[in-house]
Amino acid sequence: MQPVIKPHVVVVGAGFGGLQVVRGLKNAPLSVTLVDRNNYHLFQPLLYQVATAGVSANEIAYPLRSTLRNQENAGFCLADVEGIDLEGKKLQTSCGTIDYDYLVLAAGGRTNFYGLDSVAQNAFGLKNLQDAVRIRNHILHQFELANQQTDPDIRRMLLTFVIVGGGPTGVECSGAISELIHLVLRKDYPGLNDQTVRIILVEMMDKLLPAMPASLSEATRRILQDKKNVEVHLNKVVAEYDGDTVTFRDGEKIPAQTLIWAAGIKAASLYDSLDVKKGRAGTILVQPTLQIPGHAEVFAIGDAVYFEQDGSPLPMVAPVAMQQGRYAARNLLGLMRGEPLTNFRYKDPGTMATIGRNQAVAMLGRFHFSGFFAWLAWLVVHIMQLIGFRNRIIVLINWAWDYFFYERAVRIISPE
Repeated sequence: MQPVIKPHVVVVGAGFGGLQVVRGLKNAPLSVTLVDRNNYHLFQPLLYQVATAGVSANEIAYPLRSTLRNQENAGFCLADVEGIDLEGKKLQTSCGTIDYDYLVLAAGGRTNFYGLDSVAQNAFGLKNLQDAVRIRNHILHQFELANQQTDPDIRRMLLTFVIVGGGPTGVECSGAISELIHLVLRKDYPGLNDQTVRIILVEMMDKLLPAMPASLSEATRRILQDKKNVEVHLNKVVAEYDGDTVTFRDGEKIPAQTLIWAAGIKAASLYDSLDVKKGRAGTILVQPTLQIPGHAEVFAIGDAVYFEQDGSPLPMVAPVAMQQGRYAARNLLGLMRGEPLTNFRYKDPGTMATIGRNQAVAMLGRFHFSGFFAWLAWLVVHIMQLIGFRNRIIVLINWAWDYFFYERAVRIISPE
């Protein structure tokens, strides 16, 4: 008897969307291969916690082979995808060619520096574990250098931290850096006057958290400025950064050896050479069913996709990727069975951003609130979304330790 050859589904990218696709195909008569350059799933919303010494890198990453262990029809391939032959249905990877019958592209995005070469060369992005560890090492190293420095101007430059981007990542990062410095590092460096420290959050628009209502945006600005000692600069655009000085489009200059860029995302470089219609920031234009036009067997989801709903593009956030992942899995199974496919429609579960200890803002449907209860809701949501019981417990312990004892768990300068 000839062995039954199952259709082969390849999922590129093990982020939020890619994992949802793989899980949605569990028990289906398919062979599923998940391909990623890393052997772990990364919980990106907590990257800033690694960057600010709140948790360690392994606490927000989970091994993919453990994730797939109980799914008999799924396997994992550690590889870089170097090219995609849509006509021949092949992936060119660092470990050879992989044939597919169905393909789901979920490789995510990368930092968008908007053509500012000097910023790309000298600023810190915050998209992966290496970025986060690099930022943590840099912040701690700046304090070591400042502690040895006698020139007040050089010391001030060393201890000036500029964060560009007033979305959730920029807001959370600036608040966490403030608490790391003013609640923890000032005890480690008693010889430094924390009034020397400047934390500056820069946003090109006229408010923080643009996706939130004006009341929450204003509450965020007020908390950052009044309670977290963060300078908020709105309607401000960076023009250049040479590693020592941030130059703005209006001509203002700020001496600073730290610039963290949290201002934008564009599609992963994998999609640059793909011969398909593109939207803004290199994203792929897809049909309402999440298929690529002209290639019914190929689906694209997550940060790589330009998808309009009610006249506006969907944001590049994890809930969008997760919902698209579930839809793509259902439509892929429907396509295989010859059934009608359904159009994707995003159901917004709400938006949250933490500003630090006891402070957050939340927009959950009609309910808009800030302060302690928003912060508590943020904690619960993020703990429950972490993969792995061990990771949840360790992160919860680290947060509790920080909350009660004003200590950050991972205050070390480690090899990158």
